[in-house]
Amino acid sequence: AVVSTQSGHYGRGMKLKKIVKEIVVVSCGPAQSQETIRTALAMGADRGIHVEVPKGTEADLQPLAVAKIFAQLVEKEKPDLVILGKQAIDDDSNVTTQLLAGLLDWPQGTMASVVEHSEGALKITREIDGGLEDISVKLPAVISADLRLNEPRYATLPNIMKAKKKKVPTATLR
Repeated sequence: AVVSTQSGHYGRGMKLKKIVKEIVVVSCGPAQSQETIRTALAMGADRGIHVEVPKGTEADLQPLAVAKIFAQLVEKEKPDLVILGKQAIDDDSNVTTQLLAGLLDWPQGTMASVVEHSEGALKITREIDGGLEDISVKLPAVISADLRLNEPRYATLPNIMKAKKKKVPTATLR
């Protein structure tokens, strides 16, 4: 699975449930974004990719630009599942998942609070205004994670030290 760094702990829970085999976390931003990737590595992600965005141009990272960057990474990495957070923490928008699914022409499951794997598809439980809704999407798919999808993990000191030694490649996609 390719996951954004903000939803890295959701990918770890799915790996434990054998829904995904590898977790690749991605962060877009200036050089200090690598610290976010290292935190995700310390919490159990397998690899990280930093998409470098020059300092001072972060405002250009609107949801469509991020979705296009992720689409390029999906072409390169060939994952079956992309997990994004439900909402951006900076502008509180909830559109990157939908934009990415549209660019890839993949099915989407938004606001997933439960994900179960079954024969090349995912059964997703999501919260809606009237309660819960179950949907099924075939893989490959893009999902956005609700905070109830997984218990957040905390990085242990030995894992933090290991993460500091891991190489984090930098991509310059745009």
